[in-house]
Amino acid sequence: MQRSMRPKRRWQRVMHGFSIIELVVTVAIIGILTSVALPLAELTIRRAKESELRQALRQIRTAIDDYKRAADEGRVERKADETGYPPSLDVLVAGAENPKDPARKKTYFMRRLPRDPFAEERDVPAGQTWGLRSYQSSAESPQPGRDVYDVYSRAAGLGLNGVPYREW
Repeated sequence: MQRSMRPKRRWQRVMHGFSIIELVVTVAIIGILTSVALPLAELTIRRAKESELRQALRQIRTAIDDYKRAADEGRVERKADETGYPPSLDVLVAGAENPKDPARKKTYFMRRLPRDPFAEERDVPAGQTWGLRSYQSSAESPQPGRDVYDVYSRAAGLGLNGVPYREW
């Protein structure tokens, strides 16, 4: 009898079976772990976007308040019929001339305007991703106007805290 024709030993056949079973169990465990990890990853991404939204709103609102304060102090030129709030979000980045400065240097309120992290349009400028509220409009029905009194996210949906993004 030749060596290659010999029947396989019993332990070789058993070990072969165990390796297939181990492979199936391993794939099943990886599938279970993946099904648990995906929702956690989505939740982490949403939390990060909400944190970014909170920070962006704080930065823009602080810049709007700084502009208003500068207008009230006369460091930003304003007409008698204007509220003192910026006419657009772009002014916060572009700057406004200081009439009290002999060189008429500009005062800047932001380095750059952040995008709304929930805005789906990626090809529009950052200033157009925000909803604008003028001084004359109400908080319940914000409308753009001659100035920018406040900004809000135009994203639909609720935050993890249960408050709609529009109301943040």
